[in-house]
Amino acid sequence: MKIAISGKGGVGKTTVTALWGRALADEGRDVFLVDADPDANLAAALGVAPADLPAPLVSLKDLIKDRTGADPDQVGQYFRLNPNVADLPEAYSVTVEGMRLLVLGGIRGGGRGCACPQGAFLKAMMRHLMLESRDVLLVDMEAGLEFLGRASVSGTDALVAVVEPGKRSLETAGAVARMGREIGVRRFAAVLNKVTDPAQVETVRAGLPEAMVLLGHVRYSAALQRADLEGRSVLGVDPAAETALAEAKARLESLLASTCGGERLTMSG
Repeated sequence: MKIAISGKGGVGKTTVTALWGRALADEGRDVFLVDADPDANLAAALGVAPADLPAPLVSLKDLIKDRTGADPDQVGQYFRLNPNVADLPEAYSVTVEGMRLLVLGGIRGGGRGCACPQGAFLKAMMRHLMLESRDVLLVDMEAGLEFLGRASVSGTDALVAVVEPGKRSLETAGAVARMGREIGVRRFAAVLNKVTDPAQVETVRAGLPEAMVLLGHVRYSAALQRADLEGRSVLGVDPAAETALAEAKARLESLLASTCGGERLTMSG
């Protein structure tokens, strides 16, 4: 099972990734997590101490230069469009809560999607991660899909957008769906987070893109917000949120089974 989890900053996609990953690991699955967000907060959400946080691969300039043949700090150079990255996931990932975590990072601001050594490196990493054989791969990524690419999509089982009650969040979900369709993503789903009024669920469901299935919703959690604010682990903080996300996972399993000839790609909720 390979799932890309996307959404605008602050909606809770990192929390969803962390809790889904932990639930899968608890079920005995071999879980590999990738933090492909420029803010790279997934390690902290899993309880990794600040002193032990791994550096994002995209910040390792010597590594990028070695693999692409170009200095990331220089412009106008030739560089390899398909650098060899096959050894990097195992070499640079760390074990956290029974899972493997690779902090890939991302390119901020105007550099996103750039024709540059960092961009080629990120695309190659995403392509390798999505196409290699793994039991479970969850990728925490920002709303922009620049580094997913058409070559990676064939290995992606679904793109899940995490949204919150609000017009801008729904607009982001729509943009994610449009970009996903353009590169060939076949299955879309959403998780609604930070619900404060039951009526918001149907309002958001009606506002989602037609192809995007609402898997479930999580009520606003002061405990999760406090853990995030304090940079603490979100694991075990809110049992109700974990239950709601387990139900969302069950719906995702049903969605994938119905569109993949019944093949069991995900965990039971």
